[in-house]
Amino acid sequence: MVELSDQKIKDVIHVGNEKFVPLITKEQIEKRVKELGEEISRDYKGKLPIFIGILNGSFIFMSDLIKNISINCEIDFFKLSSYGEQKISSGKVKLLKELNADINDRHIIIVEDIVDSGLSIDYIEKLISNFTPASMKVVSLLVKPNSLKYNVEINYIGFEIPDKFVIGYGLDYAQKYRNLNSIYVLSEE
Repeated sequence: MVELSDQKIKDVIHVGNEKFVPLITKEQIEKRVKELGEEISRDYKGKLPIFIGILNGSFIFMSDLIKNISINCEIDFFKLSSYGEQKISSGKVKLLKELNADINDRHIIIVEDIVDSGLSIDYIEKLISNFTPASMKVVSLLVKPNSLKYNVEINYIGFEIPDKFVIGYGLDYAQKYRNLNSIYVLSEE
């Protein structure tokens, strides 16, 4: 679990009246993504996995993760919506883009930016149950273990974080701030 007190506050991002402070630095992200890439490459040696990113949030993480994969692989994307312009999930998932690839008999690795309630992963597992994949695992850059409401398994975890709203490195606030190199958390001050 990443502790807020472990971070040196270098920058503050203001969004309206709200203040966001650094939670995970660019360097910490780069190191952990490299480790995840190496672990997945070892686990899938001799196989041809297909990485399925969940748009829009996972695109930066997925791009960096794929650069650290040393085996052949393919990619595709689902696009889901459950937040809209809000900080809190609507509780309903809507499929906005289906897969282009045939995933039957394939080793699937779902790539998420963040798992908080587990709603999106639960939804994806149900979608994929309509196919016959060889296997399915989930990699998520961030997991909020105290927020999980669905019984989902996350096989590869970048960082466990507190149950706080975060932005940066693909994570947005009303579709903005995805381009920040680090991850910032809503300050309680």
